[in-house]
Amino acid sequence: MTCMKTAALAALAVLTASIAARAEEPPLWKLYEQSLKGAKYIDLTHAFEPVQPVWPGFGNAVFKPAVAGQDIEGYVKKGEEFTYDKHGFVASAYELTTDQYGTQLDPPSHWNPKGATISDLPASFAIRPLAVIDISGKVAKDEGYHLQVADIEQWEKTHGRIPEGAVVFVRSDWYKKWADRERFNKKPFPGVGLAALKFLHLERKILFHGHEPLDTDTTPTLEGEHWLMHNNFAQAEGVANLDKVPESGALVTIGFAKPLGGSGGYARYIAIAPADWKEGVSVLDAPGAPLPTQAAPLKRDANGVFRPTP
Repeated sequence: MTCMKTAALAALAVLTASIAARAEEPPLWKLYEQSLKGAKYIDLTHAFEPVQPVWPGFGNAVFKPAVAGQDIEGYVKKGEEFTYDKHGFVASAYELTTDQYGTQLDPPSHWNPKGATISDLPASFAIRPLAVIDISGKVAKDEGYHLQVADIEQWEKTHGRIPEGAVVFVRSDWYKKWADRERFNKKPFPGVGLAALKFLHLERKILFHGHEPLDTDTTPTLEGEHWLMHNNFAQAEGVANLDKVPESGALVTIGFAKPLGGSGGYARYIAIAPADWKEGVSVLDAPGAPLPTQAAPLKRDANGVFRPTP
């Protein structure tokens, strides 16, 4: 009898442990609840629009209403604009002059005829450690200053070795000139030196780097971008708000449009900082569902952009 009772208790213990294991929260969900839900999220992306800085070789985008591509009997005529009042919804059409527009992600195919396109980038690009190297003080004294290997080594003296596979964003505070379209693209502007790019990729084996201007450097041949693309590395351009992000300890999420065979990507970068970081919002602050109502009805402005308009 004692043996039977012992066996029953053992079986009950195994069953209880099994139920508890099944009930235990999956590890990634636990990570979300314990760390990511309360973390601070900072958008590092310019919203692209018709009037904004763009490389002089390209034109600006055009925003306009979407129109019906064919007749739908009793509902819409071909060429008719969709409206809230008549059709219950609106849609927009975008004439994009280039995939090198606004905050972007450049794949190797931008320069390299055998390079990976934007649709070839692996899903593992999605989230990485983020290192932010601040050269804004040097840029304030010399607007044409380019990141040097010494700047990287100084960063590592303070924060430790840059993690392999990380994203490195170079803070220059140049993004603050975004509203000044003429000055933003005009030399001198800050960049990233070729030696620094080689060090980051060949010595630290990062995923990619990013910078705030729309060019990697100001050399006549754009030597840094040429080297990156022909060695099958990507890069981010037009990054914003790096002054609001910790220099180490954050993550970055990497979202981008996926046109098949695309030579560039309209990107969205969001930093995820620790919960006690002074900038950004948490999921608790901005849950995202439901989203807030506009202060006034949306109407298109002169450039075709929807804005709340009394």
